[in-house]
Amino acid sequence: MKQLTQQQKKFVTEYIKALDGELAAKKAGYKCKDLKGFSQSLLTKDYIIREIKDQLKLQIESLSVQRGYVIQKLLQIAEFSLEQEDILDKDGNPTGKRKLRDSSAGLKALEALCKYLGFSTAQSDDEYREAKIITIANLDDEKI
Repeated sequence: MKQLTQQQKKFVTEYIKALDGELAAKKAGYKCKDLKGFSQSLLTKDYIIREIKDQLKLQIESLSVQRGYVIQKLLQIAEFSLEQEDILDKDGNPTGKRKLRDSSAGLKALEALCKYLGFSTAQSDDEYREAKIITIANLDDEKI
């Protein structure tokens, strides 16, 4: 296995920070006319890619966040955001109507939870059913 030079190690560190090969090569101290092309050639080398993966793995492990914690927090966000609350008038009195706290945040939390748990969002053709919208305007006497 090939050992990385100090400059290559610096390139890997900078690349992980910025995900920009040209900038990483510049900050690592490489001096050439085509830094972009040079950085692309570095990123094709197996030992550079392996080092990037190893460094990312170490960063992820150092976070040591438990799966259960992430799932619990996403569920809490979804539940809180999708709870109903009273709509108040300008004086702060309940109007008798209710709304969801933050449906957008709730749906994003549920989507993230599904991705995290590996649920597929794609449906097969036999599971897909076209929605039909029925309004009073498009009903006739025979359909009622």
